[in-house]
Amino acid sequence: MREGRQITLSNGKTVERPRSYTLPILLLVVAATALSVRVTGFKMSVLMDGGYRFFDILKQMVPPNISYLDKVWGPLFDTIKMSVLGSAAGAVLAVPFSVIASSNIVKNRVVISLVRIFYSIVRTLPTLVTALIATYIFGLGTMAGTIAIGVFTFSYVGKLLYEQIETVDMGAYEAMEALGATRFHAFLYSVIPQILPGYISNCLFCFEGNVRYAAILGYVGAGGLGLIINEKVGWREYDKVGMILLTLFGAVVVIEFISHQIRKKLT
Repeated sequence: MREGRQITLSNGKTVERPRSYTLPILLLVVAATALSVRVTGFKMSVLMDGGYRFFDILKQMVPPNISYLDKVWGPLFDTIKMSVLGSAAGAVLAVPFSVIASSNIVKNRVVISLVRIFYSIVRTLPTLVTALIATYIFGLGTMAGTIAIGVFTFSYVGKLLYEQIETVDMGAYEAMEALGATRFHAFLYSVIPQILPGYISNCLFCFEGNVRYAAILGYVGAGGLGLIINEKVGWREYDKVGMILLTLFGAVVVIEFISHQIRKKLT
């Protein structure tokens, strides 16, 4: 039996009927969508026209120009080198910062807050913007791309790492400290074994994404496949663009397969 918002169960107990927020949420989504359409000037006709042009370009990419493959290998290796070096440097640099940002290792709240704020600031920098700044400092080329990828990896892996450190079992760490071990040795032998599999897995996952990001950085002069993609798109040589994208796709598939196999071994 139901009376208003009261529900009488079969056992005779009376409870309040749960309040439904479906309609207010739905109205809020509709209002936000309408506002965004008005603010951005979105037009379905423009979207449809752009979609037709996209498929026209896609048709010109097929079949890809196989003879252009020899010119793709060099930039592809540059892209992979940027990803490997940037990912490795950023992941290694993130370790000491993440240790300092962990509340179960460092007890100074001011220091913890400062490091976490620093992480937040770095994470807000888009990789393309970082690469553009790096080109002004280090000049055009793969160095700028490597720096940009390193900065992104540092912020991404660093945040995941300090959150992971805060979830470890601190029993062994505290026991080693009680027995006279230094904080460094206690961390090395009790915390590192717990976080290492997850840390390596996160680094590999980040590296997979960095290969794709590195291919775009050439648009701001940071080297790699992005340079020749930008050049060939500008010259409307879409069959060569198709060959570049096909090669990049193959490289990404191979890298993701190897990374997946390694991560499976770690879990």
